[in-house]
Amino acid sequence: MLLQPVWSFLLGHSSLLRSPFFPVFFSLTVYLMFCLPFLLLDLLSSRWSLVRRYKLQPQSSINCTMVQSCLALTLYNHLIFIFPLTVLNWYLRPVLLPQEAPPLPQMAAQVLVCLLLFDFQSFIWHLIHHKVPWLYRTFHKLHHTYTSTSALTAEYSEAWETLSLGLFAAANSLLLGCHPLTEMLFFIVNIWLSVEDHCGYDLPWATHRLIPFGLYGGARHHDLHHLKSKCNYAPYFTHWDRLAGTLCT
Repeated sequence: MLLQPVWSFLLGHSSLLRSPFFPVFFSLTVYLMFCLPFLLLDLLSSRWSLVRRYKLQPQSSINCTMVQSCLALTLYNHLIFIFPLTVLNWYLRPVLLPQEAPPLPQMAAQVLVCLLLFDFQSFIWHLIHHKVPWLYRTFHKLHHTYTSTSALTAEYSEAWETLSLGLFAAANSLLLGCHPLTEMLFFIVNIWLSVEDHCGYDLPWATHRLIPFGLYGGARHHDLHHLKSKCNYAPYFTHWDRLAGTLCT
């Protein structure tokens, strides 16, 4: 009942939700909106010490060339690879929009399970691509171009990496039979956490500060991975790295 007004509003734009263009539009819009605040922080950090004190690598800075390169690759991957696949998926699997919204507890539980599944899948994928030199050189090395992370580097990767991680995320919601609204929320949360992981700032309200007992790594956790390259393979939570002996704090 709590979510029904939101879902009824979205159903009023069902033609957009059913469009093959919507997944790419949604993904790019959400991603760039989440990146924008951190890009503003990057501009302020060189002039404002209060912002720079939260920067994980204070000596680093972004430039126009880096921003253009990251944006160009993100747009290229979405338009050349992701869009044709979404059109194929739209053709083979028509979008079904139920009239009723999902119960809020069910939505919250499914989003959490999707995140935990994605974290495990990404950990295995990431670990293998670091341990097998050919996979690292061919597919993952590009993502490690920048040892100092910034928000736009979250999707600075080869098409194979972007597509495979996107496939994991899409498959999880399909596996759990998630409501379209739940699926949208999971993608929003997943994109936010990925951007925050790469933002390069350890802010007072960062997600890892809100989750107790060091269960969530956050930007500091992932920044160490880009610095050292041989630790912290899980994107979000810390338990898999702890079990594998690859956790670095």
